[in-house]
Amino acid sequence: MGRKPIDSGPNRWASLTILLMGLASCTAAYMVISILFRPNNSSSISEAELLAVEGSGFGSDLERGSGECCRGIQNLELWGAAVKSGTDLKFSSSEECCKACKAMCTGNEGPCLCDSWVFCGNKKACGSKFGECWLKKQKDSLVPERHEAGNKVMWTSGLVFGKGEGIIGLETEHGTLHIKLYPDCAPHSVAYILELLAQRHCAGCHFYRAEGRGSSWDARGNHIKEAYFGPPYALIQGTLGAQGTPFTSLPTEVCPTIKRGVVAWVGSGPEFVISLANHQEWQKKYTVFGSVLPQDMGIAEKIAQLPTKSDIWNNINVSVLQNPIPLWIRRIKNRVMKI
Repeated sequence: MGRKPIDSGPNRWASLTILLMGLASCTAAYMVISILFRPNNSSSISEAELLAVEGSGFGSDLERGSGECCRGIQNLELWGAAVKSGTDLKFSSSEECCKACKAMCTGNEGPCLCDSWVFCGNKKACGSKFGECWLKKQKDSLVPERHEAGNKVMWTSGLVFGKGEGIIGLETEHGTLHIKLYPDCAPHSVAYILELLAQRHCAGCHFYRAEGRGSSWDARGNHIKEAYFGPPYALIQGTLGAQGTPFTSLPTEVCPTIKRGVVAWVGSGPEFVISLANHQEWQKKYTVFGSVLPQDMGIAEKIAQLPTKSDIWNNINVSVLQNPIPLWIRRIKNRVMKI
């Protein structure tokens, strides 16, 4: 799974020839460092850049959530109603503060009592507030209230989404893929998704690559013994880069293992993939920021079976959709979601 090369298109205007030559040179260099899934002639395992893998906490069931990840964003203070005061609750790390919030989010039904946390971990800057852990409840967890942000802010903040919470929709003409977000694993990535959600549009967002499981993975995404690891590579790939909206590269936030249904960035975004199989052979380089709810994987499989054409990205054989599929990010109305 690599980045889609920049289309140079036919040379229709002679006056742009020199410019196009320069762009082609830059594009070639870009493709070399960003292509994934380069087949290994000796082992059939990709040796180019691959998606992040980490075994702890994710388990075998995607619907269980993001496991033991507990991360936040430094230099950010979230506002909101306090459910536990930091003057009475102190820890030595932001991870402990995050886990304290998660501990209030173990019920099988209903919203979490705590959906956000704020921790002061800079001993010099925090002074007497050092170690304070404020557990909070947002009016709307998909639109968290930001109080302050920037290098001068001494707080670290994070979100926690419980069962049935933190779900957004990727709407396509073939159906809506409901995505459970993982702010505790990839807080910067989820913050970007929530920004797109607030804009209420994602002009230019689309799927452009589709590769099924072939004969290498079974219907549950398990690799078949002695089968190749691709091509095809069992994924659908697209971009969440909205036209007219400046994009800043996202930091790598490695956490869960790549399982069937996982949603992850290609590099630093905004290109992303939805995995159709379990890929333990992939290495730790890419950020997992969510997963498709199990009942919607049929939509992803349907997209993977749409007509494609062969293409070559830096000598890698890929399958791109004959007709790219536009997608929109939607807020999901409050209702019981089976996860």
